[in-house]
Amino acid sequence: MKIVISAESTIDIPPEMLKEYNIQTLPFGINFDDKLVDDKFGISNEIFEFVEKTKKLPKTSAVSPEQYEVHFEKLKKEYDAIIHISLSSYMSSAYNNACSIASNMENVYVLDSKSLSTGIALLAIKGKELIDAGKDFKTICEILEQAVSKVQASFVIEKLNYLYKGGRCSALTLLGTNLLKIKPQIIVKEGRMIVGRKYIGNLPKIIEKYSNDILADNKDPDLKHVFITHSSPMPEIEEKIYKLLKERGFENIHNTLAGGTISSHCGPNCIGILFINK
Repeated sequence: MKIVISAESTIDIPPEMLKEYNIQTLPFGINFDDKLVDDKFGISNEIFEFVEKTKKLPKTSAVSPEQYEVHFEKLKKEYDAIIHISLSSYMSSAYNNACSIASNMENVYVLDSKSLSTGIALLAIKGKELIDAGKDFKTICEILEQAVSKVQASFVIEKLNYLYKGGRCSALTLLGTNLLKIKPQIIVKEGRMIVGRKYIGNLPKIIEKYSNDILADNKDPDLKHVFITHSSPMPEIEEKIYKLLKERGFENIHNTLAGGTISSHCGPNCIGILFINK
């Protein structure tokens, strides 16, 4: 049986990596006032410029059932089975839209990642490696289901301005965090984003503390793959995290830029570490 892995653009990995792991994607929409464009890798800077100019967030739109139908039908012409890994159902209607189409198709399985960004990518890569190892469709689906709860996805956000603009935090919370220079850790837990630790100081100063905390909290990670994912290029911070992860023993350290859907919620200078626990 020929099996393929599918995901939405919220997987946040570059085209060359999608090609390497043969992950087939379809895009969310980003609405800049009257202009609707596809979410894609590298669009985050355009979003930040739009917010700076207009003082408002672009709107994001989930993939429609009709788009999933076209996407799945196209893949079915080449593959016998599809495993589609979707953005958390608690964050978007995308999962339910995909399920509504897949329920009428044979051998199309939709997995609720209960994650976002490269948390989805970790599951997709694991799925591709299982395909390459010759595992059957049912077994791969079962293994990926079990892996969902083991994905560690967290980020540090420099400022809450974008969450405030999106109605996800109050004006009082925004004022307090900015005045005290608090950098909250956002953890994805059971499909939802919650606040973890609250770091105080400039981002370059607290990033080592955040990285060490993540590794201390997750003592038995699968060392094969880890992602450093960020909404803005931060070379010095990225290098600092890379060195810590290398020392911890991670084999493949992937450094990626967040796409439009994720960046429009977290804003610039957001950075996180993502991996799967054993």
